[in-house]
Parts: sequence; C-alpha cells; structure tokens
Amino acid sequence: CFQKDILNLVYLCRHFGLPEVANYWESVVQLNSWQQHRIARTVVQKLFGTVTGKRLAIFGFSFKADTNDTREAPAIRIAKDLLEEGAQLAIHDPKVDPDQIARDLNLPASTAPDSESGPTRAALSGEGTWWPTGDIASALKGADAVLILTEWSQYQELDWTALASLMRQPAWVFDARSVVTPAEVQAAGLNLWRVGEGQP
Repeated sequence: CFQKDILNLVYLCRHFGLPEVANYWESVVQLNSWQQHRIARTVVQKLFGTVTGKRLAIFGFSFKADTNDTREAPAIRIAKDLLEEGAQLAIHDPKVDPDQIARDLNLPASTAPDSESGPTRAALSGEGTWWPTGDIASALKGADAVLILTEWSQYQELDWTALASLMRQPAWVFDARSVVTPAEVQAAGLNLWRVGEGQP
C-alpha cells in the first residue's frame, strides 16, 4: 500500500471524527519512514561507523519485484541517506531505468569507477556518488557491502561463495527483504544482517 493511500485514509478518518484511528494510521507512515532510516544507520554502524568513500552495492531499486515502479520505494530513502554519508553506490535493478534512479535520487549518475585503480576523487572528498550496473558481479567487485532492497527472484539464487571473493573483506550482506539463505551467506564468509532478526 502506498503512503499516499494511507494518508488519504488518515484524512478520511479525521473528516469523519475518528482522531484515534487517524493517529494510528499516521503512525504507520512514520514507522515506515523510521525503518528506512534505521536500515541506513545500521549499515553505517556495521561498517565501523562510516560509509564515506566505501563502495556499496544496492540490489533492487523498485518498490517491489517484477516492476519498474519506484514510487515510494524504500530504496530511495535508504540510498539518499547513504549518499549523504558519502557512500559510493553501485545500483542494480533488472527493470528500473538509470534515468529514473537519477530523478528519484535527484543526483545524476557517475561513471562506474575502476575498482583496480583505488578510490575516486569523489570518494576521497567524501562526496556520495552512484552509478548503474547491469551486472551483479560488477556491482560487487570491490564492494564493502551489498544491500538487498527489493525481493527480485534472481537475488534469492545468488552463489554467495563465488561472489564473496569479489568483495572487500570483512564484507556484509544487508538483507532488507529476507530473501537470502543465512547459512549460504555465512558459509561464504560474509557477515549478515536481516530485517526482523534484531541486533546481536
């Protein structure tokens, strides 16, 4: 359900004299926003308190799988928070056009850096940047972490043992959709955080 639909419900509840019900639904909107910020804060915390200059792969930018619709997609807020912290984001989504991502982030795409040549000028200056990538291996090459933000089926079938070797260690998988098999990720030597499992 889109935020605008819930806010319409809030309006109707207030109009018909149901302030308690309106307050309840308004708190749902606030909680959803808080959760998106929480995911970004968790990433920063787990990556030793900073993502400035760190390379992060974002898997999934659409609102849900099997669509190119990004309206109110959690990935927008999470990516913006990480960019504000100076992260370098490689964004992969099977259907979302890079121009749409640029509009959603209000930031043009950069050219993908060469992971062999070290940090980019933007990374060294603490400026957050992003670039689109059509391939999962390229997104993960040199990445400190990957965030799974949309439940595309292809993200459920990844060979984490092969992919872990592309990432900088100690690497993290942040699974905001609970689509990975924890044992496979951990057997590959990766750290794992999944939404709904609390903090160790």
